[in-house]
Amino acid sequence: MLVAQVLAVVIFIAMFVMIVIDKVERQYVTIGCGLVTIIGVFGIALRSLDAILETLNIRSIFTIGFWYEAGSASESSAGINWATIIFIAGMMVMVEGMAKAGFFRWLCMTLARMVHYKPIPLFIAFMIMSSILAMFIDSITVILFLASVTIELSKLLKFNPVPMILSEIFCANLGGSATMCGDPPNIIIGTSMGYSFADFVLNTGVMALISFVFVIIYFYFAFRKEIVAGGEQAVDVSSMPNPKETITNKKDFIISCLIFACAVVMLVTHAQTGLTVAFIGAVIAIVTLLASGKHALQIIKKVDYKTLLFFIGLFMVVGGLEQTGILEIIAGYIGEVSQGNLRIMVAIIIWVSAVASAFVDNIPFAATMVPVIQRLAATQGVDSATLAWALSMGTDIGGSATPIGASANVVGTSVAAKNGHVISWGEYCKTAIPATVVVVAVSMVIIFLRYC
Repeated sequence: MLVAQVLAVVIFIAMFVMIVIDKVERQYVTIGCGLVTIIGVFGIALRSLDAILETLNIRSIFTIGFWYEAGSASESSAGINWATIIFIAGMMVMVEGMAKAGFFRWLCMTLARMVHYKPIPLFIAFMIMSSILAMFIDSITVILFLASVTIELSKLLKFNPVPMILSEIFCANLGGSATMCGDPPNIIIGTSMGYSFADFVLNTGVMALISFVFVIIYFYFAFRKEIVAGGEQAVDVSSMPNPKETITNKKDFIISCLIFACAVVMLVTHAQTGLTVAFIGAVIAIVTLLASGKHALQIIKKVDYKTLLFFIGLFMVVGGLEQTGILEIIAGYIGEVSQGNLRIMVAIIIWVSAVASAFVDNIPFAATMVPVIQRLAATQGVDSATLAWALSMGTDIGGSATPIGASANVVGTSVAAKNGHVISWGEYCKTAIPATVVVVAVSMVIIFLRYC
């Protein structure tokens, strides 16, 4: 067992290092490390077929509970979390359909016109829109379109788009923390631990809402001078593009809006209906493709398969840590340090998660920590939900602190750079780190007051 444990840890560390170095595409890194885990750890060191089958977790897909469960989710936290994979894939298909119909550009241009293209109201409105959209749609997609439209508006209105893009990135990560489908770490936590959409809204959603008030105030004072200085010229509203012009096909636009509304309703009510997130993701994808008709193949080609492969490989590597008992050791160590004190556990989890997620992808960190907090709750006799909310806020918000902490950060800064607005590490971190500290601190205080 010792050899298997050492090998599992070495593979895990190697995976993290290669992801951070970013010389090889991350999906190849995780899939490669996952295969080494299957062959080296389970096949050679442990010689356990059961460990391989539990980690691949394919059998769960063919159970009724995977698609319909009236009680808690039946998806095992061990190995590949297929519910997460299928749900994310389904949402990707839906988002591609919405983008093709012009939904996101229409929404951005409509909102800009509603605030009469005034810089400060536009700045605040885009922060609010970023948060709300990220509650239901992948933050990468949200930032991709918001940043592009922000740059387009900055050229028309003659202002510096960097402050708005930075605030949009942070708000997208914050909005994503409010719901189960808003951020990949939350999807992993929810499907692994059996929490519903409503559970997240009533817990992390409350923290995100309270924190959002502080964030708006913070970014307003941090960027007010730059925003006002850039938008001093009077704007001829009549010369601005009509939002209706962004709709490529009216019929597709209406259908995509209806599909999105149905997805939201199913997610909000899935605890009552018993429909799992895997079922919802599959249905949304199928309906979107059927509605797309001859464009279905085009949408399928645009799905981000690299991210899905990344998830699959990641879960395989984490499965190696779980099967060899490494995660039990980590949970035991946190239990010893905290001496069974729930507040100390929460503080350790939320701050360690935040700091770690600032420098490494928060998705693998969340996947690693879920079984840790489950074991910690079981051995220390504390509420696992409290630890789950701490992990969720730590990973979701911690990733906002640096340009590489979350995928939305990378996308936002890349879009800015392609349009001649290079955002340095110093410029990014100068405002993002204080905002991250504020939100993590506020979240920790709320957890202390509400659960401990």
